[in-house]
Amino acid sequence: MKELSLHILDIVQNAIVAQAANIHIFIDENMMDDKLTITISDDGSGMDEQFVKQAINPFTTSRTTRRVGMGLPLLKQAAIECMGDLKIESSLNVGTKVEVWFQHSHINRVPIGNMVETIVTLLIDGSHFNLQYTHKINEQQMIFDTREIRQILGDVPLNHPDVIEWVRKSLQGEIMELYQYYKG
Repeated sequence: MKELSLHILDIVQNAIVAQAANIHIFIDENMMDDKLTITISDDGSGMDEQFVKQAINPFTTSRTTRRVGMGLPLLKQAAIECMGDLKIESSLNVGTKVEVWFQHSHINRVPIGNMVETIVTLLIDGSHFNLQYTHKINEQQMIFDTREIRQILGDVPLNHPDVIEWVRKSLQGEIMELYQYYKG
């Protein structure tokens, strides 16, 4: 995949299929340590130890629509090529945590990509779960949390077109501000 945001989308969609009620995406760009870490955790159905060991095999998938699952194997390979790696922790009926890290400045590291559209796609697809997206650059961070938005909206669904447009604009502004603060 050409953007890390597409890998994130794939992993979160797997968490949704695993009936996660709470999903957290954490992107940590630590320029001082030259490290980019992406952590996605959920409280879904989880995987047993045997499946976790096989999860980075492209011929292992829980999906019934196809026999191969290339997402995690490709992400792991991309991380290794950039002086990083991928780790999966999971327990049945507890949830799953996928953590991947890269050398931030590595010439072969693909860009993070369009996280705004990734979040919007997840909300349009189905908003029955709580999603928290935290993006940190050095000491500055932004947090997007659907629980806070639901409190404000009341009965209005997160996938209502007006809400989606507001989320899109709000996230674009917050991410732009985060990067502008970093650049000084």
